[in-house]
Amino acid sequence: MRNLTILLITIALLTMPSCDAYGQFETENKAFKAGEELVYDLYFHWKFVWVKVGAASLKTVSARYQGKDALKSDLLFTGNDKLQSVFTMKDTLRSYITPQLVPLYFRKGAVEGKRYTVDEVFYSYPNGKSKAELHHRNKHGEWSENTCYSDECNYDMLSILLRARSFDASNYKEGQRIHFLMATGKKVEKQTLIYKGKENFKANDDVTYRCMVFSLLDYDEKKKEKELLRFYVTDDANHLPMRIDFYLRFGTAKAYFKSAKNLRNSHGAIVKKK
Repeated sequence: MRNLTILLITIALLTMPSCDAYGQFETENKAFKAGEELVYDLYFHWKFVWVKVGAASLKTVSARYQGKDALKSDLLFTGNDKLQSVFTMKDTLRSYITPQLVPLYFRKGAVEGKRYTVDEVFYSYPNGKSKAELHHRNKHGEWSENTCYSDECNYDMLSILLRARSFDASNYKEGQRIHFLMATGKKVEKQTLIYKGKENFKANDDVTYRCMVFSLLDYDEKKKEKELLRFYVTDDANHLPMRIDFYLRFGTAKAYFKSAKNLRNSHGAIVKKK
């Protein structure tokens, strides 16, 4: 379910250096605020038809991390009774970031069938570098650790989603590539977002929105590109994720926007209301 929780995918940092040496990684947050809550319906391609199999919610609140102001985001995936009868699924992601969108800590706990795995990333910024300490618990309960340094900011599947909402795509051209570093379980890897252009999408609130479309790519052992997910964000100041298509090992899943509370900006991408 790594792909499912990617948004997607792009969390919860527990350690900070004594000196806040991450100024070069800061970005102005123009898209969301504390108190925002987004709700999605989840679908899975089941025996040639799309079946609703659960829900997802993304909630962001004000928090304190290591004694300093932060934003805490929780992303929860839960399968309904129809899915749980054949496959137990409950993924919980938590991310702490600074108000300027710098990652601090990430945790993903995933219950998928009989498997339970955990990924944690602890971020710090010694000497102006980005340091990511990765802890991974596999399905056998065994833990492994890895540490990665970079001159670029390291992200995870949730913090990159939050960061991407403040991208200025006004000058993007279709096919343009955006490169970044993301913690993916046991290591930090180079990832690529491709801007696919604009498309209208009717969400599950029966409203049609003008959206910008992006694809997240991964690379196999032969460096061949494969699409992990495709996501649609509103072409306005909120950059609300409206739809996310997940390409999984065992099929395809989709998350469709249903409702939102406490948006930072007014809607500016509505094409047609219900």
